[in-house]
Amino acid sequence: MTERGRAEEKTMDECCAVVDLRQYTLHPGQRDTLIDVFDEHLVEAQEATGMHIVGQFRDLDDPDRFVWIRGFADLPARAAALTAFYGGPVWREHAATANRTMIDSDNALLLKPLELRDGYPRLDSPRAPIGTTGIPESVIGGAVYHRGAPDDGFVEFFTDHVVPALVASGAEPVAVFETLVAENNFPALPLRDEVVLAWFARFPGAAAYDEHRRRLAASPDWQRKVLPELVCRSAKPAQELRLRPTARSQFS
Repeated sequence: MTERGRAEEKTMDECCAVVDLRQYTLHPGQRDTLIDVFDEHLVEAQEATGMHIVGQFRDLDDPDRFVWIRGFADLPARAAALTAFYGGPVWREHAATANRTMIDSDNALLLKPLELRDGYPRLDSPRAPIGTTGIPESVIGGAVYHRGAPDDGFVEFFTDHVVPALVASGAEPVAVFETLVAENNFPALPLRDEVVLAWFARFPGAAAYDEHRRRLAASPDWQRKVLPELVCRSAKPAQELRLRPTARSQFS
């Protein structure tokens, strides 16, 4: 195995065998309030229970959506960590403030990694200290594809056809996930009953992301072959993600 392969395997083993992708719909104008509470009080408190807070983001296409990713060593660790955090003193202190910002917090997916590359945070990746306010210029782009079934051949199609088109347009995925088909072992937080594939790539700024979209739209292979097949294989339209990391997001 190559050094890169060993690093990717270690990343999955240490931090992300199980992942929650969570998207919250917030009351108008309340996103910064939630981010302030989250970045100042909730990151370290969750990680103290064994979670890995991978990234938290403003959705650049919806001013009232907050998106975040957290990882767990495995399913038993997920249950233990969520029980400890949501039953603990930090959440009790800040739950009312956080919950007042939210209209809906049930848009959540339980995922497992298919591939994690350089650029995806590890447990020891740097994080800006509490009190940091500068927002990164980077953009985390990606998509959630809604599939028909776990054994639909979608992963192979994505690897063989979608990824080369993305890379050619300047968007090399640093993380690819698919649904972890398992019972929700912390039912107090509902999960969407869907089969998906999700990918994420990092761009240095909005201009680089826009150039990726322009090149993809201008690609004959994408427009004539890959995109029509992608649409046919999807249970409903893809969700495109264009995210801006918060000041303390590791994934940035």
